[in-house]
Amino acid sequence: MADGVALTGSDGAAREERGLTYPWPSPPASGEAVAITPDIRWMRLAMPMALNHINVYAVRDGDGWALIDTGLDLPAGREDWERLLAGPLEGKPVTRVICTHMHPDHIGLAGWLCERFAARLVMTRLEYVTARMLLADTGRTAPEDGAVFYRAAGWDDDQVEGYRTGYGQFGRVVSPMPTGFVRMREGDRLSIGGQDWRVVVGEGHSPEHACLWREADGVVLGGDQILPKISSNVSVWPTEPDADPLGDWLDSLARMKTVFPDEVLVLPSHGEPFRGVQARLDGLIRGHRTALKRLERTLREPCRAVDVFSALFARPVGDGVRGMATGESLAHLNYLLHRGQVSRRRDADGVDWWTLTRQEPET
Repeated sequence: MADGVALTGSDGAAREERGLTYPWPSPPASGEAVAITPDIRWMRLAMPMALNHINVYAVRDGDGWALIDTGLDLPAGREDWERLLAGPLEGKPVTRVICTHMHPDHIGLAGWLCERFAARLVMTRLEYVTARMLLADTGRTAPEDGAVFYRAAGWDDDQVEGYRTGYGQFGRVVSPMPTGFVRMREGDRLSIGGQDWRVVVGEGHSPEHACLWREADGVVLGGDQILPKISSNVSVWPTEPDADPLGDWLDSLARMKTVFPDEVLVLPSHGEPFRGVQARLDGLIRGHRTALKRLERTLREPCRAVDVFSALFARPVGDGVRGMATGESLAHLNYLLHRGQVSRRRDADGVDWWTLTRQEPET
């Protein structure tokens, strides 16, 4: 190891797990980086939650580095970046900050880094606008529409009150965003260090999530779109209660099967870099199809959204993840509703009851 960069452990130490190949034996330690290629660094930032890390990447860009995603705006996150910038990134400037999507662990320190280096922020339009919208909600009183939404899902009074008191916290882990940005969109090609990266957009986990694909050597910066061991959260939120994000997600995964050749190296935001993208895309699609079948069986009797957690999740749902679990349950319920497979009835207490009306044949 030199200057905080681990230069060993490439394909020669690869391991196989569930149809995927992991070329590196271990992730980078705090303040260190793994050299994926001569011009790409893989780094990892800790997060104080169940999903306890995010991978961030740096691509050499002329005399500096283009950064992909940033981690949360927390004191520990800024300290991690100070060590990374001075160590494995050689004290060189940040030329631009590219964010795959608008979730706080991906954009939290984007504004801080952009201001520090006078760097431009690069995002898709829907991700940037959504982030600015959520930042504007920081510190505001919770709208009553949100309380109605969660009561309809089956939350009790204490849980709805918890939504109210916890509303508007986005900006507590996201530094102020730059007031302008550089837009990327599906099919665009970004030149980083003189090499082209093709933008491939997915939907469902977030509105307009960007993956970056360097076709010359088959490296894909996958963000949260293609994770090796977990499936990204796909949720319905109070801002669009009738949305069908699961339909968008499944369509995106199916399209990416036609885009990415199996030999690409995926650099994900969580977990470890891997090969075997076709098997992983198949696994993600299959996982949701299986969950939908379990949900259909559960809905033979009327259920609230909170009643279907056991059909969709392998572990109990605690207070800390109730919002995401409810959102994901509603995503699966709305998927069936949009396809005419379930009905929804709101009772006198404002609670929605879902019932199966047509079951898809087993395949």
